[in-house]
Amino acid sequence: MDGGAIYDILIIGGGINGCGVARDAAGRGYSVFLAEMKDLASGTSSWSTKLIHGGLRYLEHYEFRLVREALMEREVLWRMAPSIIWPMRFVLPHHEGLRPAWLLRLGLFLYDHIGGRKLLPATRTLDMRSDPAGKPLKPLFSRAFEYSDCWVNDARLVVLNARDAADRGAVIRTRTRVTSARRDGAVWTVTVEDSRSRRTETVRAKLLVNAAGPWVDEVLGATLGKNDVHNVRLVQGSHIVVKRKFDDPRAYFFQNRDGRIIFAIPYEEDYTLIGTTDRDYEGEPGAVAITDVEIDYLCEAASEYFAEPVRRSDIVWTYSGVRPLFDDGASKAQEATRDYVLTAEGGGGQAPLVNVFGGKITTYRRLAEAMLEKIGGLIGRRGAPWTGDASLPGGDFPVNGFDREVGKLSAAYPFLDTGHARRLVRLYGTKVPAMLGAARSTADLGQHFGADLWEAEVRYLIEHEWALSAEDVLWRRTKRGLRLTAVEAAALDDFMRGATGRSETAAAE
Repeated sequence: MDGGAIYDILIIGGGINGCGVARDAAGRGYSVFLAEMKDLASGTSSWSTKLIHGGLRYLEHYEFRLVREALMEREVLWRMAPSIIWPMRFVLPHHEGLRPAWLLRLGLFLYDHIGGRKLLPATRTLDMRSDPAGKPLKPLFSRAFEYSDCWVNDARLVVLNARDAADRGAVIRTRTRVTSARRDGAVWTVTVEDSRSRRTETVRAKLLVNAAGPWVDEVLGATLGKNDVHNVRLVQGSHIVVKRKFDDPRAYFFQNRDGRIIFAIPYEEDYTLIGTTDRDYEGEPGAVAITDVEIDYLCEAASEYFAEPVRRSDIVWTYSGVRPLFDDGASKAQEATRDYVLTAEGGGGQAPLVNVFGGKITTYRRLAEAMLEKIGGLIGRRGAPWTGDASLPGGDFPVNGFDREVGKLSAAYPFLDTGHARRLVRLYGTKVPAMLGAARSTADLGQHFGADLWEAEVRYLIEHEWALSAEDVLWRRTKRGLRLTAVEAAALDDFMRGATGRSETAAAE
């Protein structure tokens, strides 16, 4: 758009909610500008437990509407992005002295029947004395229940929503902070600053969406001048990644004596992901880090179940995030609602603002649809809901077609080993040929950075997915950070500094 143009919508925040709204809005014909102060998915959206799930434990807090909506979304999202979302079975051991078996059965019966499940298999009961799922656990767990949910590569879900939004005309600006926003009658005048060049720019829009996640109240205060606001409760969730504890492809759902739960999930082929914690957080969300207390808690909670204890020496990586839960006054962090709340103000000649409080990855698409309803009522409706039947980039293949896609890629690029081909399809789906081009050997992929990461992939991420640093590539786009050495990571960062420059945007707008 030219400098005098007015966007329909300006979105603050490049997490899953901001990018989901951008995609939906752009697909309906709205002009969209999205500003993210860091990298896409650099906040809450990349620090989740990485599940597309109904939230079995939310039934205990009577959040039936949220659970039903989330359960209905599992298969919708799976169809949209079968490369980065896939089914996973969860084993819930019955722990004597904790929740009774009848209560678990009742919860799982509701889980199977209130969400329109069609493709995911139903719950079944396991004899842990004979089922392979019992092998890694202590022998005192003789019975368990196995149910279905889905796994998601959370950071890639965000990036693919942004990519689709950009392909439909949205402007996506990373490393771009909104420093001020003021109403000029029916239009917002917003100042944004490029964090690398420090250049400022004025952007005008009819409507402002505050989807800043943990910073949503900060945006209302510092940027919009609304002081003394407190809409979200910041809850810290931390995870540990350890050397693989079990070979079974199923995940575990462990109940703890304090009433909380943790998951132990197969992760990146050779690891196990264990988490999460729930503790109130105060401070700058970007400074959150796992505490010694949380590490001890996760190790002890998992060791309650595993025959071989989880020790600190097993840990290869940790991560923490701050979840901006809508502050409903719940007494405990784990009891605070995971539902989302959208509030609108303005209209009638005054430039409107819509805030996003709370939410979870599983319901991001429905949140975006609800947001578009509000937007339509404020600045005029365009188009109809469309995202439920539209694939994300690279996801245009059947939900049962992953192995076939790997076979097609291996046939087209026989120099790729099977593990490399599977990883590429898992991350990029049908877009892999656009990345590899006419390559006929690994030599054609350019510089080798370590493990199975090559220059062709890095350049693709720079050109198409807004990657600007080694951290963007290693910890959000690929998770190759688990496998590269510090020296290799530094070499990648040096390469990217030269490839991107400090004042250039990384992807097509």
